[in-house]
Amino acid sequence: QLKEEGNKYFQASDYEKAVQSYTQAIKLNKDKALQAVLYRNRAACFLKKEEYAKAASDASRAIDINASDIKALYRRSQALEKLGKLDQAFKDAQKCATIEPRNKNFQETLRRLGADIQEKLRIQFSTDLRVQKMFEILLDENSEKEKREKAANNLIVLGREEAGAERIFQNNGVSLLLQLIETKNAELILAAVRTLSGMCAGHKARATAILHYLGIDNICMWMSVNNEEISLAVCNLLQTITDCLLGQGKEEHHGKEEAVVLDSKKDLRMITMRLLDMLVSKKVSGQGRDQALNLLNKNIPRKDLKDHDNSRTTFVIDNGLKKILKVVGQIPEMPDCLPLTENTQLTASVLLNKLYDDLRCDPERDNYRVICEEYIKSKIDPQDMDKTLHAIQMVSGVLQGPFDLGNKLLGMKGVMEMMVALCGSEREIDQLVAVEALIHASTKLSRATFIISNGVTLLKEIYKKTKNEKIKIRALVGLCKLGSAGGTDYGLRQFAEGSTEKLAKQCRKWMCNTSIDARTRKWAVEGLAYLTLDADVKDDFVEDEPALQAMFELAKTSDKTILYSVASALVNCTNSYDTKELVPELVQLAKFSKQHVPEEHPKDKKDFVVKRVKRLLKAGVVSALACMVKADSAILTDQSKELIARVFLALCEDPRDRGTIIAQGGGKALIPLAVEGTEVGKIKASHALAKIAAISNPDMAFPGERVYEVVRPLVSLLKDGLQNYEALLGLTNFSGRSDKLRMKIVKERALPDIENYMFENHDQLRQAATECMCNLVVNKEVTRWADRLKLVVLLCGEDDEKVQVAAAGALAMLTAAQKKLCSKMTEVTTQWLGILQRLCLHDNMEVQHRGLVIVFNLINADKELAKKLVETELLEILTYISKQEDDP
Repeated sequence: QLKEEGNKYFQASDYEKAVQSYTQAIKLNKDKALQAVLYRNRAACFLKKEEYAKAASDASRAIDINASDIKALYRRSQALEKLGKLDQAFKDAQKCATIEPRNKNFQETLRRLGADIQEKLRIQFSTDLRVQKMFEILLDENSEKEKREKAANNLIVLGREEAGAERIFQNNGVSLLLQLIETKNAELILAAVRTLSGMCAGHKARATAILHYLGIDNICMWMSVNNEEISLAVCNLLQTITDCLLGQGKEEHHGKEEAVVLDSKKDLRMITMRLLDMLVSKKVSGQGRDQALNLLNKNIPRKDLKDHDNSRTTFVIDNGLKKILKVVGQIPEMPDCLPLTENTQLTASVLLNKLYDDLRCDPERDNYRVICEEYIKSKIDPQDMDKTLHAIQMVSGVLQGPFDLGNKLLGMKGVMEMMVALCGSEREIDQLVAVEALIHASTKLSRATFIISNGVTLLKEIYKKTKNEKIKIRALVGLCKLGSAGGTDYGLRQFAEGSTEKLAKQCRKWMCNTSIDARTRKWAVEGLAYLTLDADVKDDFVEDEPALQAMFELAKTSDKTILYSVASALVNCTNSYDTKELVPELVQLAKFSKQHVPEEHPKDKKDFVVKRVKRLLKAGVVSALACMVKADSAILTDQSKELIARVFLALCEDPRDRGTIIAQGGGKALIPLAVEGTEVGKIKASHALAKIAAISNPDMAFPGERVYEVVRPLVSLLKDGLQNYEALLGLTNFSGRSDKLRMKIVKERALPDIENYMFENHDQLRQAATECMCNLVVNKEVTRWADRLKLVVLLCGEDDEKVQVAAAGALAMLTAAQKKLCSKMTEVTTQWLGILQRLCLHDNMEVQHRGLVIVFNLINADKELAKKLVETELLEILTYISKQEDDP
């Protein structure tokens, strides 16, 4: 029964269900002859599904039962041919031709395969010669530079092709590539490493062989060099090998080697251990350390939290957490510091955060915390301030990663007191580290209270006395942050004495000074994020072109804090934050009781905000935002996404600016913001998309397949009363473009909501919904919606001209699409004739045109209906119109 069911599905081209039926039958069946039939039938399904490895496997099982099963042999031959195993396919076809020598199909297959094998051998021979020639040129020191470059590029291209990669591998190519790497010539090293990456891609057996031949120690050594391009190329090679070992990437089936069970767990552990060793080695360059951290960030935490196996994470915590903590505890200004780049320590903090988030239960999190606490305790030594400084820097690094854990570490005995004590130290390095730690710690309100009472005075003293700008700027940001965390501007106002513009000017100066290190400039951005809450400051800031450009440039760096700070400053400048509306009665009551009533600053009024938005657009803010959106998910947090979405929405307010936003990549940048992030962020981004979609050409704003990704965010807005009008306009615009787009809108289940808005009392909403439905009725799925015909007919009788145009258009298209609706239209309401006559006599040519098309459709549809219409006043109306001067 299951077999017959499978046969029916196969004949109906439903191969997936056919496979399911045959698979169930195979499990239940005990009869060998029937088992062979089931396997060869399932092989036929896999051939149709283009799953050739499975087809070959099933056909082989059928042949194992019956060696002369001609159908199974032919199907295996077809599958093997598609897998590129022409010699094996030829053997199977030969057996078929031996069993049935007169079968023309088999003879033709043999001729074709024979020719293909000859061609393959010819190409192989020529490829072998080419590979040999390339290596000769590359390894000959006397070769011309241009020839070597060409040979290197050709080798890379060849390594990316399966046939080429296999020829290089078979002809001792890995050994020759190793010779190229040992030449110490940067161009040759890059060519060799990139060729190896191509050879490993999607081929587990070859990737494993190359890993063992080269040795993980050598690969890590090459990645450690102080050359960004080489370090990145080696990192990509190791990522490609790791993808193969994990079974990811463009995995292909390669026959015999698939049968060999390759134990990849051992290799993966070996790679992980070497990467962890790289983190604390002084021989490793800053670039190399960054690449090691990036590989750990990408490959250790689970991709999907539904997968219960987090053993890679627990392995790294047990064997390498202290090494990661050592990296975040480094102080660049100290002589014993490991080689670092500007991003190393933040990348390490990101890794700490990812590992902590990947833990599944409290015991695992407790283990993580205990390792951190014990390691930090071992570093705190009142007799050795340098050692203690590293401990405080570690806490600071953890606070930039898993914040909840960092907050627990702050509660360790003596940590907070040590921070405050270091602020009062005479050594600048002590002040620098302590001020940074205080800033990260003050994000949590409970800690901020302690610091406000103990640290504000110290920070003010440091700011006024120090001549070191690195410390000065951190002290300023600390005061700004403390004021914000305490829910009051206590630290800042009291210190600034009303002159926030002066402090902001200083921050802008620091931010524009490229001679200052990037870390210090980062703090200047964070300071501005707080200071731009002041209306005078934000107005001055947007007029400072160099400061804006400096901030946009800094936003391109891979730094979570900078991204958040830039987004916060832009939210402040565009006034896109939430504000509480003041109830007039409560304001009067407050004034009567002599309470303070906050008044809107003159520069926060709409005219000033619009002026600032225009200034930001002119400065290229959209390009900067689009660049920020591309950042890694560990750096671009959901909170940052929400802030960016708020800024985009503010920028889209004026329809005249939306073309600029599209041209600078704003449309593309908004799509991921509308899909992922906080609920508020997704709504804001969707609203901005709706504003763009409402008035723009979708093909220009969202080219290619991207336009289909915009439909869901627009449909989601239909549930919300605030943005639904622009969402409807956007969907109307989309539904007028193509049937594929109309189908996408239908699939997203937008029809019930659009239909509900057609009943709205709000004229604009009713009009927008009707226009949208008018465009959608062209789609076959929507013409079934004709049960609502009465509503469309009645809407044609509305007084609102725009609603009439839309409804009459919908009715004209419905009656043209389905003749049965013409008769039905006369039955749904007794007012149909009066409505139709009014449409035909309408002053608006567009409405009149639609009315006449409906009459034409009715007369064309049915003889009896035509007679009925001619007997009414419609004949006189048509005669009268026909005598009028024609309008094209």
